[in-house]
Amino acid sequence: MHIGFVVYGRLDTVSGGYLYDRKLVDYLQRQNDRVEIISLPWSNYGRHLAQNFLPGLSRRLCQASFDVLLQDELTHPSLFWLNRRLRYHCRYPLISLVHHLRSSETRPAWQNAIYGRVEKKYLATIDGFIFNSHTTRAAVEGLIGSYRPHVIAYPAGNHLQPALTSEAISARAHEPGPLRLLFVGNVIARKGLETLLAALARVPSERWRLDVIGDTAVDPAYTRRIRRQIEEAGLGRQVTLHGSVPGRALREYFCRSHLLAVPSQYEGFGIVYLEGMGFGLPAIARATGAAHEIITHDEDGFLAPAGETAEVAGYVNCLYRDRDRLTQMSLAAHRRYLAQPTWDNTMARVRHFLAGDWRLES
Repeated sequence: MHIGFVVYGRLDTVSGGYLYDRKLVDYLQRQNDRVEIISLPWSNYGRHLAQNFLPGLSRRLCQASFDVLLQDELTHPSLFWLNRRLRYHCRYPLISLVHHLRSSETRPAWQNAIYGRVEKKYLATIDGFIFNSHTTRAAVEGLIGSYRPHVIAYPAGNHLQPALTSEAISARAHEPGPLRLLFVGNVIARKGLETLLAALARVPSERWRLDVIGDTAVDPAYTRRIRRQIEEAGLGRQVTLHGSVPGRALREYFCRSHLLAVPSQYEGFGIVYLEGMGFGLPAIARATGAAHEIITHDEDGFLAPAGETAEVAGYVNCLYRDRDRLTQMSLAAHRRYLAQPTWDNTMARVRHFLAGDWRLES
């Protein structure tokens, strides 16, 4: 197949969505498919909307001889109008890979109303969908209905190739000292670090330590707010902001931690929860979004109500005091990871969908 793939920026951008995109491109290329990346520059929302009317982009896509044009749904503001032209002039189908809708994120209602209108117009131009979860599919169908061809292809968690045994996981859970918590995600408001710190401030300081792994330069103003929060709450000795770290170092943090805590406001899936489970880490997440498709509350992790810092503090206190329960939850998390399809399993499912009969009526 000859597949065009429209994305913003570079595929090596650090996020779960871009990891999914990279895994898909790698798998397709290993199957001898030709994948042509159409990279659109990152900008603000208004400039993205203006990209619909760039003659060079329109000409390039109209003249291409793709079998399929795949679009990361993140690029919807740049394509919501242009796709109408493509449907009129091109024979290839338009397939959208949806990680989560922008209008599903937590923000003022008036902003999501604007984003939702643009996304709805974009989604209406699409011939078929690749969804990363049932939650994401439901969000899209809530805007445009359920009549489009689609496939649900769950992400995997074997990117970091965890190799801990059950014995090692059990031994780690019973190590004396504070619980070692791990937060992995870009330091942005949606990931919920502010809420996590407020919860941990309610837990005695000798009971926990927190390593924060993630890019601190994505939202500098938010990072400054986090640093002030740490200082004002007197958490400087318990919390370490490491910034981005390479894969080998990230594996080490997963190996030595007890608990993954990423209470995101919304996740279309939440690959990081699965990655942590591969190392036997129960996860603390919010009950919103798709986390419930990965985590079974009180079995292999916790699903906290939005904004409930007392609940999160209670989970940490409980596992600090009861290491047998921590062991049980850690082993359950590892079993949940082992039940998940691998990246190759998932991408084979996506490729089968892309290779389907997408002949369009003239």
